[in-house]
Amino acid sequence: MIDVQNEQGGIDIDIDKVGVCDVSYPIEVLDKKAEKQCTTALINMYVDLPWQFKGAHMSRFIEVLNQYRGEITVRNMEQLLRKMASSLEAKSAHMELAFKYFIEKEAPISKSRSLMGYDCRFIGAYNQGDSDDFILEVKVPVMNLCPCSKEISETAAHNQRSEVTVQLRFYDFVWIEDVIALVEKSASSELYALLKRPDEKYVSEHAYENPRFVEDVVRIIAKELMNEEKVSWFSVTSKNLESIHNHNAYAFIERDKRS
Repeated sequence: MIDVQNEQGGIDIDIDKVGVCDVSYPIEVLDKKAEKQCTTALINMYVDLPWQFKGAHMSRFIEVLNQYRGEITVRNMEQLLRKMASSLEAKSAHMELAFKYFIEKEAPISKSRSLMGYDCRFIGAYNQGDSDDFILEVKVPVMNLCPCSKEISETAAHNQRSEVTVQLRFYDFVWIEDVIALVEKSASSELYALLKRPDEKYVSEHAYENPRFVEDVVRIIAKELMNEEKVSWFSVTSKNLESIHNHNAYAFIERDKRS
């Protein structure tokens, strides 16, 4: 049969990334307590395409994915990316896996147990002749109480749910659970999927005693990551979903410890 993809592209412009996106697929994620956790990821897979070729063979992306069925983990991302590049005769390959990671949490007073979900991403890249790249991204919802509001008010202070996103490059393996714990202790309070009234009282009072600006949060996390020998590069984003303003508050820090 005619291979249309291998025909001349017609326009002499290389394409940086071409492939498939939003592929729903089962994966395994390393779990600190249970060894591994099965979840479902939305996967994007791309390669470069020189101008001489009209198109990429999209089916080959799925074929590569199927070869690693049930075995897609952070430890074999490099191998999978190289297989993508080889299969599609490309010089570079890029892969993103977005998934929900669950941790069982215990409420602070009632000790009620429930599952808390966290949005995570693996971002991997292979470029022929260069070192491979891998980024772990973890998004953690927390609560922050405004220090200014507490200072100027006699009886109360406003608080809001916050989203903290940490991205890491590392020399040695880093657990998702450890990243989550670092973020949660930097905020006014962590969040829970299940709280009884005694728990709500505790969380409210604990947050009141630990006010945080978005600036405080990113600085606390950055200080810890600067001292973590496993981490070579990081970025930290904190966003408060403001409760009394018609805008959100934002802070960002990025550091490359290799330079």
